[in-house]
Amino acid sequence: MADDITLPQKLEEGQIIDRFRLEKRVHQGGMAALWSVTDLDNQQDIPLLMKVPRIKGGEDPATIVGFEVEQMLMPRLTGPHVPHFVAKGDFTRQPYIVMERIQGETLRPRLDDAPVPVDEVADFGARVAQALHALHCQHVVHLDIKPSNIMFRETGEAVLVDFGLSRHDQLPDLLEEEFELPMGTGPYMSPEQVQFNRTDPRSDLFALGVMMYHFTTGERPFGQPNSVSGLRKRLYTEPVPPRAIKADIPAWFQEIVLRCLEVNPDKRYQSAAQLAFDLLHPEQVTLTARAEKMDTAGRLKTLSRWFKAVGAESRTQANAAEVVERSPIIMAAVGIHSSTPALQKKLLGTVKRILQIEPGARLACVTVMKTNRVGMDKLTDDQGNSLHVQQLVAIKHWARPLQQALDMDDQRLTFHVLESPDTAAAIIEFARKTHVDHIVMGARGNSALRRYLGSVSAQVVAEAECSVTVVRV
Repeated sequence: MADDITLPQKLEEGQIIDRFRLEKRVHQGGMAALWSVTDLDNQQDIPLLMKVPRIKGGEDPATIVGFEVEQMLMPRLTGPHVPHFVAKGDFTRQPYIVMERIQGETLRPRLDDAPVPVDEVADFGARVAQALHALHCQHVVHLDIKPSNIMFRETGEAVLVDFGLSRHDQLPDLLEEEFELPMGTGPYMSPEQVQFNRTDPRSDLFALGVMMYHFTTGERPFGQPNSVSGLRKRLYTEPVPPRAIKADIPAWFQEIVLRCLEVNPDKRYQSAAQLAFDLLHPEQVTLTARAEKMDTAGRLKTLSRWFKAVGAESRTQANAAEVVERSPIIMAAVGIHSSTPALQKKLLGTVKRILQIEPGARLACVTVMKTNRVGMDKLTDDQGNSLHVQQLVAIKHWARPLQQALDMDDQRLTFHVLESPDTAAAIIEFARKTHVDHIVMGARGNSALRRYLGSVSAQVVAEAECSVTVVRV
């Protein structure tokens, strides 16, 4: 721990620390230095980076504790959205973390080009949201999402870095135990962080909303406060709507951003996967009063919110695992032309039962319109009506009893017609890309030919990365 620290020697190129040789210092920040290193034991075939905390005496103690947090968390993190952890050194001799080196720059330089086109911001916003979903599924809240902590792999995935302020549901929170001030980066901190609550993963969605606002408007929604009183203003003041700053911002984008920036976490997106879903499908975003807003609240309303905020404490008790678990995305794969009325009715009943026990779930109703692998497809019927639109109307008709019985609002229900020559592959890819938690689909009766050739449902069950329920009559 921090009490056992000894001041390490000055680091130089060529120096060997444990099995790593320092090659070049690639960055010197106020809290840590980053070195490219070589593994002398040849155990790694990827570029490596060593992070060494700055410890010379007199530094902010939170720097040291934050590095301890990062050493504790990183070995537990897996997947493409975090740097691969390799090794660490303790504070008794030389503290360090060796990890995979992600090539390229962070998202920070791109901020200098703001305002950035909405389509580009939505694209990287969706990729960051997908990375956050993967992190939250591993019981971690980042709590310092900002452009300088986001990178991208050559394959396109967003990578989150710098976990010094993060919190793991199942590990001690050293920062909460040792400090009494809000922890984070001023412009991006959520209201609950200002109120000393570090447990809610929806704080990361607030920060992503701040980022998207800044990239598209060129302005920060809550300025750049440097005091607790300045930070607390976001508990009762509203940001200027993005479309009031830049008129060509579409309504769907303002709807998404302002929903992320709600003071009450219960009014934001309830999971990063649901946020990514909307950014990937803007045509499905349900517009509310947020989308048309052009002014902030008046003085009386702001004063009323100020009175409520004075002395108020965060009421959220959520943690990462709980929020992800109670906010799943359910996919109903409906075969409009390939299933019988009896099968469609049974599928509807099964989906209804699942949604009744998952009140926070989002439902994506999907059907696949088969297309030819080679050659021209017929896009209209004999009367000239669009086959795509017909399929869309059909799945909406299928879901109407469900929507009425469960009183589902439009923000929880979307409809998608996928065009593909391979029905199973289209369902699997949609589920993967949108982080679906549970696929519910129908299957026709077994025949000798279908058993021989293989069925769509069998392929989905075999290849999907989530739970699959197959309904038969």
